[in-house]
Amino acid sequence: MIVWIAKLLGIDKWIVGAVAALALACGFFGAVAYVDHRGYARAEVHYKGVIAAEHAAAVTARNAEVERQAARQNEAKAREAERIAEMQAEADQLTKQIEELQREASEDPDAGRTALGAPSVQRINKVR
Repeated sequence: MIVWIAKLLGIDKWIVGAVAALALACGFFGAVAYVDHRGYARAEVHYKGVIAAEHAAAVTARNAEVERQAARQNEAKAREAERIAEMQAEADQLTKQIEELQREASEDPDAGRTALGAPSVQRINKVR
């Protein structure tokens, strides 16, 4: 067939053979490139899906962590408010005790003496 084409065109059969081999090689490499490109395209679609799933999982995990931190912060705020209320109650109780001791000290008939009497010692001991 190469000889027939060479006689038809009036050129050497080696040139026709080389052109035919070159065309065959181009066709083969074109087919390989096409199949290779399709493989890359499929891989691209697959890994885009994988990346999207990982991204969605990361967003879900981040949202869960934010919610967990908010819950822990709210619990800490509640404990803090409870402790502040307890401290305020203790402070009010101490203020009342100080006022009571000051009232008792002002009513003590021995307040002007240089030595401490029994009621004064009892008031001092209440402060401890």
